[in-house]
Amino acid sequence: MEIKSEIACFGGMQGVYSHTSKACGGEMTFGLFLPEEAKLGPVPVLWYLSGLTCTHENAMTKAGAQAWAAEEGIALVFPDTSPRGAEVADDDAYDLGQGAGFYVNATQDPWVPHFRMWDYVADELPHLLGNEFAVDLQRQSITGHSMGGHGALTLAMARPEQYRSVSAFSPICNPTGSDWGCKQLTAYLGPDKSAWEIHDASQQMLDKGFNGPVLVDTGTKDPFLDLLKPETLAFSMAKRRQQGHLRLQPGYDHSYFFVSTFIEDHINFHSEALHAE
Repeated sequence: MEIKSEIACFGGMQGVYSHTSKACGGEMTFGLFLPEEAKLGPVPVLWYLSGLTCTHENAMTKAGAQAWAAEEGIALVFPDTSPRGAEVADDDAYDLGQGAGFYVNATQDPWVPHFRMWDYVADELPHLLGNEFAVDLQRQSITGHSMGGHGALTLAMARPEQYRSVSAFSPICNPTGSDWGCKQLTAYLGPDKSAWEIHDASQQMLDKGFNGPVLVDTGTKDPFLDLLKPETLAFSMAKRRQQGHLRLQPGYDHSYFFVSTFIEDHINFHSEALHAE
C-alpha cells in the first residue's frame, strides 16, 4: 500500500492511499478519514460509494462528511467507482466502463478481467483496512449516492451480517427496469436477467429486505427521477413492511449540494446503529 497523502482534518486524518488489487487486477485508490478516536483504538466504519463518473475524491471533498463523522467517532471510506488504467476496458459513454463499475462482478468480456467491484468493496478493501488501520470491521455500515446508492442497498441486502445499517442518496432503485441499469447489466453480466436480480434494490427488497434500519433520500427536483425510479423501492418497502424511511426532499436535485445538506442526518442515522451494543 502506498500513502498518497495524509492531511489533518477535524482532529483526525484524511488520507488517500493506493494498492494493488487482486479483485480488480491492478492499482486502486481510496480515501479514508480516521477520526481522533482511532489513535486510541479501532473505530466503526461507514462506507460511502460514489456515483457515475466519480472517483474516490468527489464525496471526500464535496460531501462535508468528515465534520459529522469526527463528532461521532466514525471512519469514512471512499472507494473508487471502478478499476482504471490504459489496460482496463472502457467505453466512450460516461455510464459504462471506467467510472461506471456499478458495483458488480462482471462475467462478460471485455469487462471480466478487472470489473469486480462487488468483491473489491465487500471483501478485499475491508480486509486491507483491517490489516492497516484502526477500524472495527465488526461495526460496518454503508451509504452511497446514485449508482453508489444502488451499490450500497444491494450489498447491504446481500450481506446483512456485514452491515448494521444502510442509507442512500438518490439511488438507482430499479436498474433492471431503467436505462441506468439494463445497458450496464447486459454488458457486465450478459443477457440472462436472472443474473441481474441481486443487483436490483427494489427486487431484493421484495425478496429479502434488510435486517436493520434503512434511510433513503431523493430530491423532488432530481432531473433523473425517471431513471432512479424511487417509487419502485417505496412499493417494495411498503409491501415488505421494511423498517426504514424513504424521504422525498422538496426542491432538491441530484448534486452534492443535496448530499451535503443531508449528510449529517445520514451519519447520525448510522452512528446510532454502529455504536449500539
